[in-house]
Amino acid sequence: MLNNSFLFLQGIGKKLEQNLYKQGISDWKSFLETKNIPGISSKRKWYYDRQLEKARSALYQNNSTFFNLPSSENWRLYEQFRDEAVFLDIEATGVSRFDDITLVGLYDGTETKTMINMDPKALKRELEKYQLIVTYNGATFDLPYISKRYPKLLPDIPSFDLRSACQRVGLAGGLKLVEKQLGINRKNKIVEKMYDGDPLSLWKMYKGSGDEYYLKLLIEYNEEDVINLKPIADHVCPKLKSLTLNNTSRFL
Repeated sequence: MLNNSFLFLQGIGKKLEQNLYKQGISDWKSFLETKNIPGISSKRKWYYDRQLEKARSALYQNNSTFFNLPSSENWRLYEQFRDEAVFLDIEATGVSRFDDITLVGLYDGTETKTMINMDPKALKRELEKYQLIVTYNGATFDLPYISKRYPKLLPDIPSFDLRSACQRVGLAGGLKLVEKQLGINRKNKIVEKMYDGDPLSLWKMYKGSGDEYYLKLLIEYNEEDVINLKPIADHVCPKLKSLTLNNTSRFL
């Protein structure tokens, strides 16, 4: 989808992008090959051509930060940077200023990594390996939560919140509800049945008793959180691409 996107070009919004699509200019190649485009001056066209050439170089260099898309459109990066994406989910003791992160779950599409007892430097080093951060509701919870407590921790790379993307294709609700709508089944049923799907209860029981069993349950619960983000992204992004290129959805 990134190759079909023009929103990162200064002065091009969704309306102009859709007008380009209607003229048959649906990717960078067709834009560069079209000499005159209605609504774009020759001077502006020359500038955009140079920017698109830079965009091609950025793709070749796997540089996601070049693409200054609106945050709601960062899903467009997923197709290109899927192999350099990290799926992230945090667990915390609460939302007050006195609370903190208990656990950070990461998934690179192949392996999970769980970080317990927050180590900001270690998490920063880990996140710097990637070109895209994918979350569910992370734009309003996970990432602001991290930034507020550790202002210099998050690397300067784009993030993609699946919750807003899901809503645009008609998948509303929390992560567990979206999983059910897509037929994604969780393997560990214990947390849902015995602890009402509340990871904080598991953390409190672990800290209160010192029993590693509760920590193990919490880790397994969080691992499924991050692992399940990938099939959701794999489902949603192609749908958004089709809807965007065909301009057929009221959600856009």
